[in-house]
Amino acid sequence: MILCITHSQDFYTIDLFFEYLSSKNIPYFRLNSDKLNHFQKISVDQNSFEIIDESGNGIHSDDIQGVWHRKAWRISIPEELDQDYENVFLKEYTSLRYNLFTVLEDIPWINPYEKEKKMDGNKMLQLKIAQKNNLTIPKTIFSNDEGKVKAFFHEYCSGKAIAKLHDATIKTMNGENLISTMIIEEETLEYLSDIVYCPMIFQPYIEKEYELRIMYIDGEFFTGKINNSENADWRVSQKGYFWSDYELPQNIKENLTFMMKEMGLYMGAIDMIKGKDGKYYFLEVNPQGEWGMLQKELGFPIAERIADNLINRINFHE
Repeated sequence: MILCITHSQDFYTIDLFFEYLSSKNIPYFRLNSDKLNHFQKISVDQNSFEIIDESGNGIHSDDIQGVWHRKAWRISIPEELDQDYENVFLKEYTSLRYNLFTVLEDIPWINPYEKEKKMDGNKMLQLKIAQKNNLTIPKTIFSNDEGKVKAFFHEYCSGKAIAKLHDATIKTMNGENLISTMIIEEETLEYLSDIVYCPMIFQPYIEKEYELRIMYIDGEFFTGKINNSENADWRVSQKGYFWSDYELPQNIKENLTFMMKEMGLYMGAIDMIKGKDGKYYFLEVNPQGEWGMLQKELGFPIAERIADNLINRINFHE
């Protein structure tokens, strides 16, 4: 049986995954991470766990052969709970969820939980590993120091910079992240004093030809190109963009493969841009990033490849 850890509003990508497993007569269990709370009966010991969900469906850890960590959401807090107990509720259920996950650490995962958590939460480490593997990265600073940011702006940014929130994101109902990205210019530098309350990542604004969303699955690449040369981020633009199939240069594929292997990730959604200077700039990799639009609009068999990778590793593990 394959355990899929997702969230209650997830659809399409997860449905494609389950349809493919069903076609191969492989059983699966859907665990909604946001509903792993008082609605479910959960028992964990040092070697195993058992869950009975709100619909009465049960699973025992001994039956699980592999895990796809599709998407994790914040655990839902009951509306009727006294506000004074909300932090305790969330802390203890989050701890219970983590203890549950670690019971399964010796079977195949996509991606290995601890490695994914380390990479997903550390964009500066991502940039370091990318650069080590011969990928071009933008000059970057993550800071709450107004003076340091202004000095960085004047030394590296030629009058225009990008400011990003590191981990504060808004999720749409289907789980997609909308990332807060803004352009900083000379006249807006005076508003930087508030970063003491909200540290941000700053990079020079790169004049680009287009953006790339690359779905990497253990050495395979499914790349979509979007002709956004005007906006800082196509995801927050009001303009309607269309995806087209794109073939990455071989050396970029090789360097990305080396990077992902060093990170310990079997899959991830990689963002890059092609600059007007002809260079490919690595921006980040999101281990739980969205790829449904690539499968839907370009016909890429991404869900099937994720399933195949996990199935093959389960068979090898056995």
